[in-house]
Amino acid sequence: MLNKLNKQPEDKILQLMQWYKDDTRDNKIDLGVGVYKDATGLTPVMRAVKNAEQRLWAEETTKTYTALAGDAGFHKVMADLVLAESVPRNRVAAAATPGGTGAIHMVLELAKMANPDVTVWLSAPTWPNHPSIVRHLGMKMTEYRYFDEATLAVDFDGMMADLDKVKAGDLVLLHGCCHNPTGANLNLTQWDKVADKLLEKGAVPFVDIAYQGFGDGLDEDAAAVRLLAARMPEMLIAASCSKNFGIYRERTGIVLAICPDAETQPVTQGNLAFLNRQNFSFPPDHGARLVTIILSDPELRAEWMAELEDVRLGMLALRQQLADELQRLSGSDRFGFIAQHRGMFSRMGATPEQVAALREKHGVYMVGDSRINIAGLNRKTVPVLAKALIDVGV
Repeated sequence: MLNKLNKQPEDKILQLMQWYKDDTRDNKIDLGVGVYKDATGLTPVMRAVKNAEQRLWAEETTKTYTALAGDAGFHKVMADLVLAESVPRNRVAAAATPGGTGAIHMVLELAKMANPDVTVWLSAPTWPNHPSIVRHLGMKMTEYRYFDEATLAVDFDGMMADLDKVKAGDLVLLHGCCHNPTGANLNLTQWDKVADKLLEKGAVPFVDIAYQGFGDGLDEDAAAVRLLAARMPEMLIAASCSKNFGIYRERTGIVLAICPDAETQPVTQGNLAFLNRQNFSFPPDHGARLVTIILSDPELRAEWMAELEDVRLGMLALRQQLADELQRLSGSDRFGFIAQHRGMFSRMGATPEQVAALREKHGVYMVGDSRINIAGLNRKTVPVLAKALIDVGV
C-alpha cells in the first residue's frame, strides 16, 4: 500500500528555512517564515501568557476532556473579541480547533457538507494553505483579483468585477485584516461595497482573521468582520490566537458560524461538534484556557493589550523606517506602499530573479513571490535590506 504513495511537493517556506539554516554568513536575514520575532530575533512568551499559565497551574484540578466543540468560556471570549455586539449570540455557533489552520479546514468541511457543489473563491494571491486545503478536500475553486502588481495596492475594481461572477451559495474567502501575503487591505467603504455585492449575489463570506491587533488595533482590525456580521444572513469565520497571543505551538483557533436565525444555530453547532469528533475528537484546551483566563481578567487583559500594542507599533515603526530608507537610497517615493501596508507581511514587487539575487548575493531570505515578514527585521537590519533591494534593482 505505502509504496503506491506519490511524493508530495516540498513546502517552499520550509525549504527556505533550510536554506537559511545552512547559510553560514553572519549577516544573513530571515524574512520568510510567518512568525513574529522581536528585535533580538526571538518569538517571546508574552508576560500575560506567563501569568495566565501560573494561575492555571495553581488552579487547574483536572486534565479530563472538555466538550467536543471545546470550552464554552473560550467560545464566549472569542466571539466577544472578534464580533463584539455586531450579531446576537443566539445566532452564533462555535467550535475550538487546533490553530487557525484547523479552523479553516473545518469551515471548508462544513461548507462542503451543507453544499457538496460549493465553489470557493480565493483572493489572488492568498495564503498558500488556502488553495492547498480546498484542493485536498476536492472542492471547486476559483480566484478573484485582489492585488495590483503595478501599484502594490488592492485592485478593488478588478476584485468587484470578479465578485460580480459569484453565484448564490458560493463561498468567498476574505482576509479580515493584515492580508497575507500582500499586506494590502480594503478600507471600510470598500468592505461595505463587498457586503453589498455578496448580498446581491447570495454568496456566503468566509473570513480568515489571523492577525487581529497586528494592523491598526484590536477593534479596528475586527471592524470589517463586524460590518459583514451585522449585514450578512450567514457567515463563516476562522480565527487564530497564534499571533496576537504568541501561542503558536499551543494550536489555538476557533470557528465562528453566524447562522441565519436562532433556530438554525443548534443544528450548526451539532455539525461543528460532529466534525471535531471525526477529525480529532476533543480539541486541545491549554491555549484556549490561557486565552479565556486573559480575556476574562481585567488586569491580565490590560497587560496583554499593552504588549500587543507594543508589537503593533514596533512593526509600524519598522515599516516607516524601511520606506524612508528606500526613499533616501532611491530618490523615489515608489516604496511608500510599505508604510501603508499593515500586519507582518508586504509584497515587495521583486521578480523571482531579484529574489534569488537577494538570497545568493546578500543573504536576504524571502518567499519567491517577494513577500517579506516585517517582523523579521530590526532597526539595524532595515538599512541592510534597503541597500540590498536597491542593489538588485527592485
